[in-house]
Amino acid sequence: MGDRVQGKVAFITGGGSGIGRAAAERLAREGARVALVGLTEDHLEEVEQSIQAAGGEAVSIQADVSNEQDIKEAYDQVLKKWGQIDIVFANAGINGTVGPIETLEFDEWNKTLQTNLSGTFFTVKHAITPMKDSGGSIIITSSINGNRVFTSFGMSAYSTTKAGQVAFMKMAALELARYKIRVNAVCPGAIDTNIDESTNKKPELEEIAIAVEMPPEGEHPLRREPGTAEQVANLVLFLSSDESDHITGSSIYIDGAESLIH
Repeated sequence: MGDRVQGKVAFITGGGSGIGRAAAERLAREGARVALVGLTEDHLEEVEQSIQAAGGEAVSIQADVSNEQDIKEAYDQVLKKWGQIDIVFANAGINGTVGPIETLEFDEWNKTLQTNLSGTFFTVKHAITPMKDSGGSIIITSSINGNRVFTSFGMSAYSTTKAGQVAFMKMAALELARYKIRVNAVCPGAIDTNIDESTNKKPELEEIAIAVEMPPEGEHPLRREPGTAEQVANLVLFLSSDESDHITGSSIYIDGAESLIH
């Protein structure tokens, strides 16, 4: 076990898989107590057991980030158990419905916004009161989509939420600086996770796609392959620790230069 976040309490949404799981396990190895928050109880419990088997402390809490009451109650549970919140990783998100704006239903649009954008708002909002006295770090999972890349055809709702998260992060960083609460966003490119399971592709998608020519060596210049959840977790650990204590209001791209060739 390490000690870069020793004794701190981390609240991680989407903690049952992908980037959330990797970050939870990484922070736990470095001494943090981790609250795993998400929809799928089995996945959360699997991560909890993995952390405990490695000698760490974790608790799993089933909650829907798009439901404010769920998030409020999740924080209450963590505070009752450990009495503090030091690190918040607002990571939960979905790709949602992918299709032309013309045929995208409001309910499809709204589900993506409610999960990705409102979920981030609820997660940050309810962290502030318990973090005000001692400060801490809030990290939001955004994306290169909506910020540097606009060629993911049909993902207008998703890209809107990812751009919105960055604007919200900057507003929060300035507002919360007086409390020594830092707020940053990580913007991954292609990462090998299971988020595609949350994707609903409409059949009309092929009508709007435009062929985008890529360089012959492919779209991942640095490693010739997508990044890993563990690489993002290393960045989350850095932003969670005191090593990044002068970094706030920043969007940090972690994509192996993928977004620079789009």
